[in-house]
Amino acid sequence: MNEHEQKRIEQWLKHSLPPVGEQTGVKLQRDLWPAMLKRMDGNARPIAVPWFDWALLASVAAWLAFFPGAIPVLLYHL
Repeated sequence: MNEHEQKRIEQWLKHSLPPVGEQTGVKLQRDLWPAMLKRMDGNARPIAVPWFDWALLASVAAWLAFFPGAIPVLLYHL
């Protein structure tokens, strides 16, 4: 690529991708770092698993217990 093509691509990118941040007046609604620290400390609400997921897990476990030959089929589809 020659210098003219590089300048043309640079100008095209600057034109199509406007700068993000203080220059364009975009500001965050709130600071995200305290929420991230809260999640990392484990103080956030634990994830609730619906009953249907437990029922699905139990049915797959029963299926594999009664039909052990289905284990390769299950692993193939994962």
